[in-house]
Amino acid sequence: MLAVYNWFLRLLFPYVLLRLMWRGLRNPDYWRRIPERFGFIEPLTNIPPGAVAGAHNTSAGRAPAASRLIWIHAVSVGEVRAAVPLVRELEERYPGHALLITTMTPTGSAQVRELFNGRVAHRYAPYDYLAAVTRFLDRTRPVLAIVMETELWPNIFHACRARSIPIFVTNVRMSESSMHKYRRFARFARATLAQVNRFAVQSEADARRLLALGAPPRNVEITGSIKFELSAGASLREAAEVLRLAWGLDRPVWLAASTHEGEEEIVLTTLAELKKQARFANMLLVLVPRHPERFSAVARLCRRHDLRVALRSETPGALDPAAEVLVGDTMGELQLFYGAADCAFIGGSLVPTGGHNLLEAAAVGKPVVFGPHMFNFQEISQMALERGAGVQVPEGARLAPAVADFLGNANRRDRAGQAGQKMVEENRGALAANMRILEQLMGSSGGPDAAPRNPG
Repeated sequence: MLAVYNWFLRLLFPYVLLRLMWRGLRNPDYWRRIPERFGFIEPLTNIPPGAVAGAHNTSAGRAPAASRLIWIHAVSVGEVRAAVPLVRELEERYPGHALLITTMTPTGSAQVRELFNGRVAHRYAPYDYLAAVTRFLDRTRPVLAIVMETELWPNIFHACRARSIPIFVTNVRMSESSMHKYRRFARFARATLAQVNRFAVQSEADARRLLALGAPPRNVEITGSIKFELSAGASLREAAEVLRLAWGLDRPVWLAASTHEGEEEIVLTTLAELKKQARFANMLLVLVPRHPERFSAVARLCRRHDLRVALRSETPGALDPAAEVLVGDTMGELQLFYGAADCAFIGGSLVPTGGHNLLEAAAVGKPVVFGPHMFNFQEISQMALERGAGVQVPEGARLAPAVADFLGNANRRDRAGQAGQKMVEENRGALAANMRILEQLMGSSGGPDAAPRNPG
């Protein structure tokens, strides 16, 4: 089956290149560092841990000692943000090891740069071509591979297993739709899953679906989601208070976070509907598109609606009180925006994208509204509904009354926000479970530096 898969990949090669070129038309960053996607990177050798250079430049940068390198693969922004608690714990417990994070998207690369400020190396992950994977592993030689969420790469997994590199797939969520897709290739999926040493899954339902695909039961453990490992520290709260002062304390602020094409029209229609009410006449909409390549298009859309628009990149300080929409065209500030807003709409949920993580809003005590399409965060969204931390609307037409209910009722807003914070606090613990598994795998990988400094 692996041979058939590799022949199929060869046939797809022209399409892979064309897709890369096409994406580059919308985001030129896809045209940079293309060799990395085929495993052509500088060998990561001879630099001690912590002294990472070239984390966001070309492959000419050098990075830490490959003989003591932990590889974390996070596809894009959401997975990178989810990996933050894990990366910080690895930095603390394994100071003798260097960390390499790979992503598939330029936005993921930018997020690594924003969050870690050069403390970890970044490269693009190789496409799952055997030659590319071989080059990548030859030049990185990781002692452990950590894959965030459900990314199954047959050649990568088989190659790691052949080199005795333990594979840990963590924060796994397996939706019904994903399970059915993998079931079309049941034998191949089972063989690929068998290469993984351990799976840490978010819920019992995820574990059930993963086992149905053929994952060995002894390798599957329910740990919960490390996305709950969020904290709103004093510095974030203070920064949010300063930002809210700049936006205006006397106006309601509604955040539309991680929106997708088709949702901005609904959001702007909702804004117009809300502003007809006197109590919301001076409200501010903070609109943050999910994909950076859409920032300019969304700003133009707002202007076509005859709205007074400001860009976050051009307005770091006080906001003109006449501004009706602030487009969040920066990276790494979404949780700050959650902290400064009164309530939030979670994008990707009014279109069949599957929604986005609502826990960043809950962690800072902000109620959320989301649409019917939250299948990528089914357990978390259901928990938020049961706890009273948010509301779900069946369609875009119901968005205005749901947002108005939070903006116009301080007691309702506070109760929902507190319920969200409590939900996050009570569901922490996945990180400790993940680290216990990681310590077992690091021990199995051998070497004099495998033991953690602070086993906890």
